[in-house]
Amino acid sequence: MNQALPQAPVKLMYPVGAILLAVFALSLGDALIKALSLSFPLWQLFVMRSIVAVIPLILLIHFLPREQGLRPKARGWVALRSLMLTFQWVAYYAALPTIDLSVAGATFYTLPLFITLFAACFLGEHIRPLGWLAIGLGFSGVLIMLRPGADDFSFTALLPLVGAILYALSMVLTRAKCQQESPLVLGLSLHLTILTVGAVASMGFPLFWPDALQSTGNQFIFGAWTDMGITQWLAMSALAVAAVIGAVGGAYAYQNGPSATVATFDYSYLAFLTVWGILFFAEIPDIFTLSGMALIISAGVLAVRQK
Repeated sequence: MNQALPQAPVKLMYPVGAILLAVFALSLGDALIKALSLSFPLWQLFVMRSIVAVIPLILLIHFLPREQGLRPKARGWVALRSLMLTFQWVAYYAALPTIDLSVAGATFYTLPLFITLFAACFLGEHIRPLGWLAIGLGFSGVLIMLRPGADDFSFTALLPLVGAILYALSMVLTRAKCQQESPLVLGLSLHLTILTVGAVASMGFPLFWPDALQSTGNQFIFGAWTDMGITQWLAMSALAVAAVIGAVGGAYAYQNGPSATVATFDYSYLAFLTVWGILFFAEIPDIFTLSGMALIISAGVLAVRQK
C-alpha cells in the first residue's frame, strides 16, 4: 500500500509537464508572430507555416498503423471546424500588432466561459451556479482589462474575444460531430484550410482591393509578400514546430490527465505571454490588466471545475 501512494503524483507529472511544454511553445510562437508582423503579412505567415506543418502530418498519417487515411469521415463538419479555427487565428493574430500580448492572451482565454455557454445552448449541458459565477467573473475581468469607455480603447482589442467565440464553437462542434476523427487528420485539415485561406487572401486583396494598404495603412493584413531568406525560413519552421508541440502536448495532456487539473495549468500560457511581452516588447502590464487577468483565470478554473 505504501509503495502505491506516490504513483498518482508521478503519473500526474507527465500530463502537467506536457501542457506546460505545449503552452510554452504556443506562447513563444505567438510572440514570434507579433515580432514578424512588422516584416510579413499575415497571409504569408499562414501559407509558409502551414506548408512546413502539412508535410510531417501527411507522413505521420501515412506511416502510423492506426491511421485510416487522409480523408476525414465527416468531411462537411470537419471542413466547418477547420474554417472556424482558421478565422479564430485570423482574429487573434490581427490584434497582436496593436495590443499587448498579455491583454490579447487574457481576452482569448475567456474561451472556457464560451465553451460552458455553448455546451449548454447546443448540447443541453446543465450550468451549475458555480458555472454562472465563473461566467460573471470572467466577463467582469474582460471589462476591467479592456475598459471599453476609456479614451484609448480600440475595437481591435475585441478581436481576441471574437477568436475565443470561434474557438469555443469549434470545440463544441468537435465534441458533437467530430469525435470519431483522428487528431492528426483534424490537424491536417486545419492546416490545409489555413494554407488555402492564406493563398486566397494573398491573391484576392491585390486583385480586388488594390488600394487597401494605402487606405488603411495595415501592412500586416493588406501588405504584399516579402522575400524570404534562410533566417525567415528558420522563423517559419520555428512557428510550425511550436504549433506541432502545442497540438501534440495539449492532446496528450487532456487525454492522460484530469481535465480540471490540466486546464488549470493551461492558464500558465498567460504567464508565459506576460514574460515574453516584457522581455521582447517592453510591455509592462498595468493594474487594470493584472486585475482583469486574475479574474479571468479564476473564472476559467471555476468554469472547468463546475463540471
